[in-house]
Amino acid sequence: MSRERALLKTFGNESEELATRYLEDSGFVIVERNFYARKLGEIDIIAQKRGVLHFIEVKSGRADFDPIYNVTPAKIRKVINSAYYYLKVKKLDTPFSIDALIIRKGSVELIENITL
Repeated sequence: MSRERALLKTFGNESEELATRYLEDSGFVIVERNFYARKLGEIDIIAQKRGVLHFIEVKSGRADFDPIYNVTPAKIRKVINSAYYYLKVKKLDTPFSIDALIIRKGSVELIENITL
């Protein structure tokens, strides 16, 4: 693995750790992290709050780029498809939300219901 790729992986892991702490402090219970649905994609964090299952895409960025722009329609579709797969595999029939958690220069913002 190249040095640059290793740094990006470390940055991504740190962002997900920060996201997890933020969600727990906000009353969410973390159900699973990095759920991988083969051929569909990955869900960064699955959390629950008040009976709703939240499928959360975490995006963070460096100083000069707003990570919200990385929440693309294609990425949202992948998360939606992976969420449906998760619900089917786990045999769950529960309300759910597709969310994005954006980390910018020291601030964290949860945007709920980002579906198309």
